[in-house]
Amino acid sequence: MVLGKVIGTVVSTQKDKGFIGKKLLIVKAIDLEGNLLEPFVVAVDAVGVGIGEKVLVVNGSSARMTDETRDRSIDSVIVAKVDSIQVEV
Repeated sequence: MVLGKVIGTVVSTQKDKGFIGKKLLIVKAIDLEGNLLEPFVVAVDAVGVGIGEKVLVVNGSSARMTDETRDRSIDSVIVAKVDSIQVEV
């Protein structure tokens, strides 16, 4: 899983039928202080988040294990909205 922040959207009028009705969001990885890192991914939104929100993203075969993405050609999916992060050192 990758901790990230939604920074934008992707709009596509022509796409594979597996993507119809799916919201595509641009997510950049973040560090524990919330600083943006490289790279970015375009991820399917499976939980209903918006721009500026912190999220957890899964990639690869794990991205095809949610009810919303099963048996689709999807490589990245947002699986959780992050409400808070607590780190103890």
